[in-house]
Amino acid sequence: MTVVKVRALTDLKLVKRALTEQAQLRASQASAQAKAAKQAASDKDLFRRAAGAVQPLPDKRRVLHQPEPRLPQAMQYQKDEQAVLKEAISDEFDVSTLLDTDEHLSFRRPGIGPDVTRKLRRGDWTIQRQLDLHGLRRDDAREALGLFIREAYKQGIRCVRVIHGKGLGSPGKAPVLKSRVHSWLVQKNEVLAFVQAKPADGGAGALVVLLTSARAG
Repeated sequence: MTVVKVRALTDLKLVKRALTEQAQLRASQASAQAKAAKQAASDKDLFRRAAGAVQPLPDKRRVLHQPEPRLPQAMQYQKDEQAVLKEAISDEFDVSTLLDTDEHLSFRRPGIGPDVTRKLRRGDWTIQRQLDLHGLRRDDAREALGLFIREAYKQGIRCVRVIHGKGLGSPGKAPVLKSRVHSWLVQKNEVLAFVQAKPADGGAGALVVLLTSARAG
């Protein structure tokens, strides 16, 4: 009976010792893992501070096309308007056959009766706006006239005056700009007719121009 008790006590001590050793082993392993994790974090932080901020290298297999800068809307509109004017008016246009061969070389578009030019010369239409081309070079005058006619038409204006001068300051005293203005106006679809202005409105140095109605277009 005594021998059995001693053996039981011995076995119990062995079990306790085994449990203690396992607990110590697990604690040792956990401590080692914690130290390893801490060391790894420290190494990563040290590398980050040493290397600084990094960016991924671009993929050379792809080509990035930068979009073309677009003009602001107002500038683009102006550019388009200028392009239209340059295409719509030519300096090579022969206007002589289209002018009425009266003393003032008036113009009326086909289908417009002679009464229109008579009324225009008489002043039945009120002049609503005018453009003075004095001192402008040919290209500048052509562009200014084209833009003036287009804007007047868009705003519903029917009658305008265009001052081209009498050419007294030109070489040979020839009214070069006057004939150019005749040609340019004939090429504008917005123009129905024009006549030389009355003496009080500029006489031989100006034209009174009748525009078509924007509603009709």
